[in-house]
Amino acid sequence: MAEESRARATAREAIALLTGAAGFTEHRPPPHPLPPDGPLGWAGYDAARERASARTGEEESVVYGTGVVGDRACVLLSFEFGFLGGSLGRRTGDRLAAAYELALTRRLPLLALVATGGSRMQEGMVALTQLQRVAAASTRLRAAGLPQIAVVRDPTTGGGWATVGAGADVVLALPGAQVGFAGSRVRPPGADPYAYSAEGQFAAGQVDAVVPADELAATVTHWLRALGPHEDLPAAPVPRALSASEAGPTAGTGTAVGTGTGKGTGAGTGTVAGSPSAAGAGSAADAGTGSEAGAGSAAPLPGTGREAVARARDPRRPRAEAYLADYFAVRLPLHGDRSGSTDPGLLCGLGLRADGRPVAYVAQCGTPTRPAGYRTAARTIRLADRLGVPVLTLVDTPGAANDAEAERAGAGAAIADTFAAIAAARVPVTTLVIGEGGSGGALALAAPDNTHVTVDSYFSVIAPELAAAILKRPPSETGATADQLRLRPQDLVDLGFARSIVGYRRRISDSGH
Repeated sequence: MAEESRARATAREAIALLTGAAGFTEHRPPPHPLPPDGPLGWAGYDAARERASARTGEEESVVYGTGVVGDRACVLLSFEFGFLGGSLGRRTGDRLAAAYELALTRRLPLLALVATGGSRMQEGMVALTQLQRVAAASTRLRAAGLPQIAVVRDPTTGGGWATVGAGADVVLALPGAQVGFAGSRVRPPGADPYAYSAEGQFAAGQVDAVVPADELAATVTHWLRALGPHEDLPAAPVPRALSASEAGPTAGTGTAVGTGTGKGTGAGTGTVAGSPSAAGAGSAADAGTGSEAGAGSAAPLPGTGREAVARARDPRRPRAEAYLADYFAVRLPLHGDRSGSTDPGLLCGLGLRADGRPVAYVAQCGTPTRPAGYRTAARTIRLADRLGVPVLTLVDTPGAANDAEAERAGAGAAIADTFAAIAAARVPVTTLVIGEGGSGGALALAAPDNTHVTVDSYFSVIAPELAAAILKRPPSETGATADQLRLRPQDLVDLGFARSIVGYRRRISDSGH
């Protein structure tokens, strides 16, 4: 499997790569006899099946059962591409439906190792309707709060990609794999092959990570730990306050797993994630906030609205990457909106803290958030809610992107959907405003009853410069306008918007606060 593009792994080799010595227990569904040469009476179909079985040693194009990956039990299903191109027929559908039902009955996550050319034409519509069976089985598993992970191998095309693959909660791909709805023989002439590759699908936000085979077992183990199923997880603690000296993007010693595009390592272009010694190291001194701020920040509160805005816009202050690195031991990115776009200014995923507890995260990076970012955020929040994983949001944006392309991409609908995802969440959502809180584009990610702020932040209905312009005030009055907007951290607490200023300790010199 390490050289998947040269010699495809068999279904059982793919399983063994993940389960190792822990082993795999195969299951089989009840036999379902087919008429001679299948439901269509396709001449030579029985002979082709016999040759495929003799060549691969398999009875059908899918193998399924139970196994252990790392330390996590799961149901595995694996496609055998050598059996009629891993195509889906009636008996394949029986096995896929049985695998999903096994996961549902035993309340285990489902891990699909996909390599298929799509529906089996020798069975016609009987084969095609197996996609509906798979979709229904996947929906039942989703409704039961059980996670689904797909590892797409080479090739993954047609209905198998459009159901078992792209329909999973998390999609991982092997480097160089052919991935796409259209197989190589049915594409338009001159079609760009990159669009049909694992790397191209990652760039388009359809794949969460491209992971080399030798890193796959570790990556999948982390995902299984993060996704659960879980029971009654507590709210995500408020991150501790960081100082300017901790603003570097690579603070900590943990790892971001499976964040790359398959070039080099599974971490790819990902960054270091969190130090177990730092994550969770704070004290409970911030009573009632759940904060890990410990001794707190030495920075005083801003004296004016203008100062609050200047500090939030200071490039030297800690950003989302530093906060996530400090907070998590391992980060598992969710990449893209599943609608063909990504937003590098919004980081989403699930993470494991030093104690192993999972938390989902959505973090703005200080740039205007694009529609794809909001859609990815909503996807992350809804996944966490379904699986019972608490959510942490880090707010830091001057506002939603407002260029013409953002409007064409559905900015309003994407922001509305994010508001709805937060409002509907049954799991606790914790928000920390770490920089700019620019109007509705920032508020969409804020928990209505559990938002906290740092001393380097502000939140406003509108940027003070824009407010002054609307009011036809000269630029010299921007500072006074900022004061009127009451956007400082202490103002946000006084107004009841924020529950606490993380890391702040009242000092005599801070009059009135």
